[in-house]
Amino acid sequence: MDSVTHLFVGGTIAAAIAPASQRRAALLAGALLNSLPDADVLPLLFSDDPVTRMVWHRGMTHSLLLLPLVAWALWAWFKRRDGRVASAPRQWFWIFQCTLLAHPLLDAFTVYGTQLFWPLPVPPAMWSSLFIIDPVFSLLLIVPCLVAWFARARPLARHVLAAGLVMAAAYLGLSQVAKWKVERDAGSALAANGLGDAPRFSVPMPFNILLWRVVAMTPGGFVEGERSLVADRGQMQFRAFASDVAALDAVRGYSAVQRLHWFNHGFMKAQQRGGLLVLSDLRMGAEPDYTFRFAVAERNRGGWREIAPQQLQWPWEARQRLGAMWQRIWISPPAKSPPTSQPIPASRGG
Repeated sequence: MDSVTHLFVGGTIAAAIAPASQRRAALLAGALLNSLPDADVLPLLFSDDPVTRMVWHRGMTHSLLLLPLVAWALWAWFKRRDGRVASAPRQWFWIFQCTLLAHPLLDAFTVYGTQLFWPLPVPPAMWSSLFIIDPVFSLLLIVPCLVAWFARARPLARHVLAAGLVMAAAYLGLSQVAKWKVERDAGSALAANGLGDAPRFSVPMPFNILLWRVVAMTPGGFVEGERSLVADRGQMQFRAFASDVAALDAVRGYSAVQRLHWFNHGFMKAQQRGGLLVLSDLRMGAEPDYTFRFAVAERNRGGWREIAPQQLQWPWEARQRLGAMWQRIWISPPAKSPPTSQPIPASRGG
């Protein structure tokens, strides 16, 4: 999730657990603790390898195997030096544990990928039922924090904080229900096109959980479709896009390609651009705009030569489509006539 939301997630959790007399201090402490795992971006600033910066973020500092020990160590240190923690050690023990562990668990609800079991070689979790910025979810936590800050020790603060946490948890559950429905509709449509077993993912479009994007891999590239839980009825429609799968197969053994394939579960588009082979992460963005594009090889005498990865950027048009996206939530596009061509060939893997 975005950094602002993490502040209020930690503040709400800590203030709900802390003694009433320490509520303001807990709000600040929880905000800092819940933000702590993202400190991993600081050493990565010194790396000139963009692939390393991507795949190492949300790694060690987001591990459910490591963070409980970090939380215990911080709690023990502050218990010896801080009067508040020493006066209510049990509550503060759970503040340290819950605020730190909430960070990677919440991150796992996005599509980026969170290495919950680092250092085990388990692919990153991407439950992908929340966009990285979700205003509704954020407001469910911002409002209780503001109320608790001004209400201080009054019972109103405790009630509002508890309500905020319950509603935020319900929203997370609702996002998973929405994802399940989208996956069910997508699975039916893909099966009708011979892609029932194709590797696929679904992810909400920016800032909401009502409009979703689904991508499935095919032998020649991928298909992409949208689903509005408000407006759409009938079978989901997909558009096919090409990927240079031959070039991707040729460079699959390169270090950067292997790391990206592990991190993004193989959801990549390959294309040639200016003599370079560029891999785009299909999970973040929508055709043709993607957040992460990496040049990993250059054309060399009819083949490919491995190069130091470069993160590329070119004109970004996605922001101009936000208005159309908002309308798409409420209005379904005109139904297309049944296709006369053969179904898209089934995928053989990502």
